[in-house]
Parts: sequence; structure tokens; C-alpha cells
Amino acid sequence: MKIVHAFCPGIKDIIIMFGSRQRPNLKRPTWIIVLVSLVSIFLIAALVYPPRRSVACSLFSSSGCAMIKEQPYVPSRELTDDETAARVVFREILNSPPVQSKTPKIAFMFLTPGPLPFEKLWDKFFQGHEDRFTVYVHSSKQKPVHVSPYFVGKDIRSEKVGWGKISMVDAERRLLANALTDPDNQQFVLLSDSFIDPGPHGTGRYSEHMLPEVEKKDFRKASQWFSMKRQHAIMVTADNLYYRKFRLYCKPNMDGRNCYSDEHYLPTLFNMIDPNGIANWSVTHVDWSEGKWHPKAYRARDITYELLKNITSIDESIHVTSDGKKTVLVTPCLWNGMKKPCFLFGRKFYPETLDKLLHFFSNYTTI
Repeated sequence: MKIVHAFCPGIKDIIIMFGSRQRPNLKRPTWIIVLVSLVSIFLIAALVYPPRRSVACSLFSSSGCAMIKEQPYVPSRELTDDETAARVVFREILNSPPVQSKTPKIAFMFLTPGPLPFEKLWDKFFQGHEDRFTVYVHSSKQKPVHVSPYFVGKDIRSEKVGWGKISMVDAERRLLANALTDPDNQQFVLLSDSFIDPGPHGTGRYSEHMLPEVEKKDFRKASQWFSMKRQHAIMVTADNLYYRKFRLYCKPNMDGRNCYSDEHYLPTLFNMIDPNGIANWSVTHVDWSEGKWHPKAYRARDITYELLKNITSIDESIHVTSDGKKTVLVTPCLWNGMKKPCFLFGRKFYPETLDKLLHFFSNYTTI
């Protein structure tokens, strides 16, 4: 006969079973300790590294966000009186709420020595958007005769401009100042990417005469053609301290180097004052593949649908440093965190390309 033994634990067995489930009295529940530690670390980090953007701020309550202040700028050296005053002004500009407009516009600023050969093309571009833009023309040599009604009466007081000289920056500031008189202008386009070039055409152009206000580590190079928001436009027109440094010490053939203010002043200024507020790439396409002093200039025979499609599909900004290493710097073009085509505009096109460009523009939606 098969005997079945029923398990009936005694007192000793019960003590052993319970004892195996219990934890020593001296230990605390581990998960509670871990949870408290994580919460403490999170709160400490929130105080030491407060969120700087509204996206990060949304992690907290609205009342908590109001209490969290961005840490003040801590300079690596003692600032001069002029630097302190300038940074106060810039901080107030950046912290001021943007001007609210019921009809926000884009200011298109044209810097030209004379006639505008592509005025007819711009006329087609502007048609149907009359309440979305304004036009300003700075002609340094000859006042143009306009063929488009959008350009008539849009010429501002202009002065002579020398290539690579501070007069180019003066013309840009003059255009910005005129455009800022219209409170509806929210974006300003000069028809610039920012990068560090350790070669002779980058930081090799830096002069120690710019010290102490402009240090070599902050010196940047960029395309002259830019797009900026209203706050940055006000900063450029208000600046005198850093502008003066570039006016005095960034010149062609100075101290054995060629420094061009229009390529260095704006990117250096924004890198120092609002580095997180710029995109670090240009919205204007140029082709430097020929490796010359000036970018490739397109002839009528070069204008094809494939060329325009290729330009408008580029989603990375590429720069090759001018030093011996020829380092290729690649920057993705991000719009609100998403990779998008980089360029809204393009140069350089000979006047002979106008008819072909008009043809492709008129038929673009049907191709």
C-alpha cells in the first residue's frame, strides 16, 4: 500500500519558514531608499541646472517655472565697465517679450551696388503675399530704376561700400535700423552660418588687438547673408563696443592678415552674447566646390530643374576648414528639432539666368 505523508509543519518549521521571508530589523526597505535618493538628485539638479527653455520648463508646474531663474553669466575674468554695460543692455533685449503683431512680416533687405537684375523674379515671388513682407534697398553706387512696384520707393539713404571693409557692416546695420522702424517686421533677411575655422581664413584672421573684449576662442566666421529675429536685429543696431573692435582691428591687409568684418562681426557677436539663439548655418546656398576665393557663379546653361531640386533638398551644411587638415564640418539643418532642407535662397547667379529662372519659377508647381 502506498503511504501518503501529509505535510503538517510544527512550530519549528513555521519559525523557519517565516524567518526566511523576514528582513533583519536593522535594514530599511531598499526600494524606498532608492526612490528617495532619485527624487533628491532630481530636485538638486533642478536647482543647480534650471531649465533654460520653455520645453524644459514644461516638466514643472507653471508656478515652479516662475520661481526658477537662469543662472547669471559668470565671466572668466573681470569685465571692463563698457563690457558690463553692453551685457546689461543685451540681456534686457533678450529677456524682453517679443513685440506682438497682428500682421507679422519679413523684412527683405537688398544690399546692392546698383540695379537689381532679378527684380522681376522677386516680383513673382512676392505676388499674393503683400501683407507678409516689406522691402528695403541699399544701393551703394547707383540708385536703381525699379521695374517692380514692390521696390518703388523702398530705397534707403545709402553710402559707399567697400568689399571686405567695415562699410559693409555699416550698410547692414543701416538696413536693419530702417527695417526696425516698422514694428510689424519680425524677421530680417539679408539677401549666415557660423563655424570655427582654425585655418588662415578663420581664426587665422584674429588680431590680439581685440582683447580683452573679444578673445580668440570666441572668434567666428560666417556667410555675410543672414536671417535674424527682431531681438537680434536690435542687438546689432545697439552694439557699439564690439562693433568698434571690428572697425579698428578687422581689416584687409592688417598686421599681415586679411580680416573681413562682414564675415566675422555678426557670428562672433552672437556666439558671445546668445550662442543658443542662433542656428549656426546659413539659409542662403553657395557652391564653394571650386575651391576659389569666390563661390561658383551659375550661367544660363547651368540652370536646370535638377539643379534647383538638388539645392532645395540639401539638409546638411558643409564647410571645409582652411588649415592643412582640410577638416570637413557637417552640421544638420534642424527646424524645431527636425531635419529639414537648409536653404531658402541661393547665389551667385549671372543676370543671363533670369529668363530660365522665371520659367522654372512659373512652372514649378506643375513639374
